[in-house]
Amino acid sequence: MTTMDTQAADWTRVCHIKEIPVLGARQLQRPQGPAVALFRTADERVFALLDRCPHKGGPLSQGLVFGHAVACPLHNWTIALDSGQALAPDQGCSARFSVQLREGEVWLRRSELDSLGLEFAPLQAGPCGA
Repeated sequence: MTTMDTQAADWTRVCHIKEIPVLGARQLQRPQGPAVALFRTADERVFALLDRCPHKGGPLSQGLVFGHAVACPLHNWTIALDSGQALAPDQGCSARFSVQLREGEVWLRRSELDSLGLEFAPLQAGPCGA
């Protein structure tokens, strides 16, 4: 296998761009760790971040997308979609995943899906356990 073949094998198709609402998001669940949030901007770009705000862990996929940023639904922190960086005056960063668009299909790096953000437990709703 050549280097190019190895790199191509690291990408996995996750959805079609039309499955992500314009100026919205969609969650990609993983077997372990928090979900990945896929964002689609008005100019048809797609970005992927860990679905977790660096402030209090709010679900970025439920935030408002504007330009190339998302506002966290919990405390309105603004996170840049291209870097995952919180915009000033806030500080912090959400893990960013590499994205490729191929003929309307959204592809992410398998190695990143298998490694980034796994130190965080998935968000869960419901009553507290004993």
